Amino acid sequence: MALIREKDSKRLHLKSKLMGESLVSKSFIKSLEYTEPFRLLPEVNVLKIGGQSITDIGAKAIIPIINEIVENKNQHKMIISTGGGTRSRHVYAIAMELGMPTGIIATLGQSVSEQNALMISTLLSPYGGIKVGHDDIPKLAGYFAQGCIPVIHGMPPYGYWEHPPKEGRIPPNRTDVGAYLLAEVVGAKQCIFIKDVDGLYTDNPKVDPDAEFIPRIGAGELLEKDFDDLVIERPVLDSLLYSNSVTEIQIINGLKSGNITRALNGEHVGTIIYKDK
Repeated sequence: MALIREKDSKRLHLKSKLMGESLVSKSFIKSLEYTEPFRLLPEVNVLKIGGQSITDIGAKAIIPIINEIVENKNQHKMIISTGGGTRSRHVYAIAMELGMPTGIIATLGQSVSEQNALMISTLLSPYGGIKVGHDDIPKLAGYFAQGCIPVIHGMPPYGYWEHPPKEGRIPPNRTDVGAYLLAEVVGAKQCIFIKDVDGLYTDNPKVDPDAEFIPRIGAGELLEKDFDDLVIERPVLDSLLYSNSVTEIQIINGLKSGNITRALNGEHVGTIIYKDK
């Protein structure tokens, strides 16, 4: 990138295509050319352990999942991301009753997700489990070199700057979004969501026994269907449509032994949602 000097001045500038341009111009943004995105950790799998669906069940659900993660440690590099669960919903309810803005509610939710990260990392600590924060992303490769299993809370760091939702004040970008964005920013191999159902259905199968299972679908197609309830946060689908590295996600039932191993090995378990537009 060349240096240029202003006329009749000693001031130097960097010559750049972006210099003097509006970064809100649609035509200008469309004209830009990009290199392939650098993938920091292309061999790493991001596993998101559901809060309400897994952690809140307690030892009956968590311990078998911990054991399966440990069994796969030598074959697969993993980052564990944690959800908030029932306790986050409780604090959301109190905050909404008190009139808290969305940014405050998002910040409260982060603390609950971090509590679950602390518990999961503690259970994994004899096997290299280590609790990390968002600022530790550049250190992840170093942790893997030491044989660690990083555990991070799933709430994305929007915090007080959380985007206002279309309706209500519940933060639209919660722990599913955080896990996916983590996978995308490090250029992960895959992003797996560990839930307590077999995958995506046309409705909540816990409420509607006639709901149909969907093994594979595009993110755009799924958004167009506009189902009343989903197993994944809707903004994850929006992010998938604009993804660069992680162009599909997998949703599996972590309560079924062996599903995590199969998904890590590249098998089609549960539901795969992919970038289709």
